[in-house]
Amino acid sequence: MQLRGFSSTSNRIFDFISLWILPTGFFLLLCALFFLPGRSLHHKLFYGLFSIPTLIALCLRPRELKELVREPIFIATLLFAAWALLSLAWGPGGEPLGGMFKPPLHTLLLFAGCYLLVRYRSDILQPLLFGAALVALIATTIFLFMFARVYEPGMRLIGGGAFDNPLLSSHLFGFFSAYWLSVTMTCKRRQMMWLSLPAMAIMFMAVIGTGSRTPLVALTMAALWLCFICWNKRSVGLLIALVLSGVAVITQFSQMITERGDSYRLEIWQKVLHMIADHPWIGHGYSASLAVDPGNGISFQEPHSFILGVLYYVGIIGLLPWLFFLLWGLLSSWRQRVQPLLIIASTWLVFGIGAGLTEGGGIISRPKEHWFLLWIPLALIAALGINQRARRLLTQPVQKLATADLEHMSSTAQIIEEDGLGPKVLRLTDGSFLKLFRRRRWYTSGSFNPYSERFAVNSEQLRKMGIPTPQILNLYRLDDGSSAVQYAPLPGHTLRQVLQSITAPAVRQALVERFGKFMAQLHEKGVYFRSLHLGNVLVLEDGEFGLIDLADLRIYPTPLSLSLRQRNLRHMQRYTVDKRWLFEDHLDALLQGYAVTASKSAVENLHRQVLAGNTPVRVH
Repeated sequence: MQLRGFSSTSNRIFDFISLWILPTGFFLLLCALFFLPGRSLHHKLFYGLFSIPTLIALCLRPRELKELVREPIFIATLLFAAWALLSLAWGPGGEPLGGMFKPPLHTLLLFAGCYLLVRYRSDILQPLLFGAALVALIATTIFLFMFARVYEPGMRLIGGGAFDNPLLSSHLFGFFSAYWLSVTMTCKRRQMMWLSLPAMAIMFMAVIGTGSRTPLVALTMAALWLCFICWNKRSVGLLIALVLSGVAVITQFSQMITERGDSYRLEIWQKVLHMIADHPWIGHGYSASLAVDPGNGISFQEPHSFILGVLYYVGIIGLLPWLFFLLWGLLSSWRQRVQPLLIIASTWLVFGIGAGLTEGGGIISRPKEHWFLLWIPLALIAALGINQRARRLLTQPVQKLATADLEHMSSTAQIIEEDGLGPKVLRLTDGSFLKLFRRRRWYTSGSFNPYSERFAVNSEQLRKMGIPTPQILNLYRLDDGSSAVQYAPLPGHTLRQVLQSITAPAVRQALVERFGKFMAQLHEKGVYFRSLHLGNVLVLEDGEFGLIDLADLRIYPTPLSLSLRQRNLRHMQRYTVDKRWLFEDHLDALLQGYAVTASKSAVENLHRQVLAGNTPVRVH
């Protein structure tokens, strides 16, 4: 009993971390610098709401590491961090050893946390990124307004919050410029473009205001990458916009671009290359210090180039895994570009590569602006790649279905289900089904995660869990913003139809008992099917149960809590016939089947819910 109680408690802790703490921590990691008074608080928020919770979650369920340690990007990052820590052996001493281990550990926990976040809350990831970008947009608009009020020639925008350096500020402004640019290239609704285009312009103006030139190069690289990975009609428009914006920047801001020369970059790089030549293969060590005076009496602590920083600290041997995870990140994003989130993450990575050409150098650091150029994009790409290969994310391309084509398909189809707005489910001439999902308001969750795509992803996940579901054939996007999924139906009849056709009480009781066992299996596997009722459960030709109408379904990390089981039960109690068969005539059989898999407390809870659940019902 104590062991079961501990398991239940650990499950609830793991659920809370994966479903709520990690999304909150990641959201603040992305946007908190815009409003926090300093970086130290940003570090503490990341440690308390992302890094440490991830470590606790992994301690509770070490098996979660199994997929992560097979990801090439994570393996290369692990090798890079291990080599950096090994270089402490020949680097200068003096730094506390524990302090040197913390940054690599937190970096690796970023990868692990992103993996858990994408695996268990993939539905919230797009709204989360959008929300962080909105916070950045609002804050940047305020920064620009305040900057315009006091502007004098030669001034450079720094911004508020934790920003204290125009160059580092430009990384964040450019990061979110790249986000809005990606949204403009991938969004399917015009309403979103009416927001993303002005938002991108505002963030780009902020980059210009910082007076930093490297982010302009980085954004150009990001735009070219987007043209390549999303090649479509918008790519042509983006190429034209690049040319026009380049002309505008050169004509309007040429003095800002040229007046500071090369900012001593060439002199710094030359001196750093001489230092690298002393230990080209193994580097000077992760703990080594760097001070470069380019001849102006000012000592610079970074080589102003990520690749030179890697060579200086960990040498050519350390450079190999560093180059590998960059190249593999871009290659895997290209291969799996059907997923819009991978397009966004890879665009961030290209922006970071461009910005890192003439900025940075600290190879592994605490959370700060440089994380936006490398570790955050890489962690997202790794997490998305793992979960897409495991078919927890969308793997099929969404095709455009013209109105004329839909009308042609409908003209010869049989209407299976309809409402006041028209057909909802059609049986096509080839025997497949076409399920239509009406357009939702642009700001609802359905605009970020269309229900047709949820249907497809849920179907794939349940099939991997051994639960029969319809096979997805095609996904469609309609001209009016609606979506549709075409699937091969499961051969069988709904459980409601089968129970209605059975006249022998003993046979019906046995079937209800089997359904109780099936329902318990769903709950123990973490499947919360909001629309679970006897009309959405099929009895297949081989006697097994299958599920249909899967858009309204969610899979939790651990077995469902008692409260979620209660909510699932209350939904079934709304249907008069279902309630009579399951909870009145054959309740003992249902409980007996449920007890085969579920715990005693879960069975008792279900029994109490039935006895006390005199909820209003509707005739079906």
